[in-house]
Amino acid sequence: MNSKTVVTPFHKSSYSGGGAANECVEVATTADGGRAVRDSKDPARGTAHFGPLTWQAFLTHLTSEEAQ
Repeated sequence: MNSKTVVTPFHKSSYSGGGAANECVEVATTADGGRAVRDSKDPARGTAHFGPLTWQAFLTHLTSEEAQ
């Protein structure tokens, strides 16, 4: 299994709202514990992959005072 293989279904944040005009990203877990991210409006367009350390650094930054 490739480390970029998606092993969970893609899902949207519960904060993304709803409706036809919903513009959000979708996230899924990859085989190496990282994340795959795609545009919910055009999922066939492509997927960005982030390794587990990069994803954790991103989440840490989002919850830091610097990001506030």
